[in-house]
Amino acid sequence: MPPGGRSNPLALAVLSCLYEKPMHPYQIAQTLRHRGKQESIKLNFGSLYAVVESLEKRGMIEAVETVREGRRPERTVYRITDAGAREHVDWLTSLVAVPVKEYLQFEAALSMLGGLSPDETLEALRERASGLQLRIALARTVLEEMDAAGLPRFFALEVEYKQALDETELDFVRHLVKEIENESLEGLSLWRGFHALPREADQGPDPPAPDAEPPPPDAEPPPEGAPE
Repeated sequence: MPPGGRSNPLALAVLSCLYEKPMHPYQIAQTLRHRGKQESIKLNFGSLYAVVESLEKRGMIEAVETVREGRRPERTVYRITDAGAREHVDWLTSLVAVPVKEYLQFEAALSMLGGLSPDETLEALRERASGLQLRIALARTVLEEMDAAGLPRFFALEVEYKQALDETELDFVRHLVKEIENESLEGLSLWRGFHALPREADQGPDPPAPDAEPPPPDAEPPPEGAPE
């Protein structure tokens, strides 16, 4: 699989499961959910089966047998190929080693923040800070539960990473709120001045030109031969 085809993390997750042992797609989905991977990878059955089909066409995995459990429908068990095992290691190594540009929604919002007034921005930032606090508290609870269950810290690294990102973002948001509140943000006066200006949408239609004389609403054209 060329680097350009490495856009779907779910494909890497499938390779990761099959790197451990052969599984059928339903077993892969259950394994990922049991390990909480749906928190970091978008997971649904439709996408999973499409990914499995794509990986099989690319020679990364292959079907080995069809099994039936009780009255359940037949399920095809897949295993990873040598090419798939190499791709799994190369892809995972690249993700760990090489920082890439990720287009974050909050980053995009900050780049266009002038569309909100400072007061509107304050309200939105305070709401975001509350949401981040809840997510951080939830992450702490998850980590505490995993520790109480005796799970090694290795299995919680993605939770720790997301918690660290949220804590950093919360610090940024709180600092920005304070700068707007105490009027210390550079450019704040220009920002306020922009929103103090009347907007074209609020001014109504342009008035007619002074020399324009529109005809009366029921005016008829003069008869032929009549002086104008």
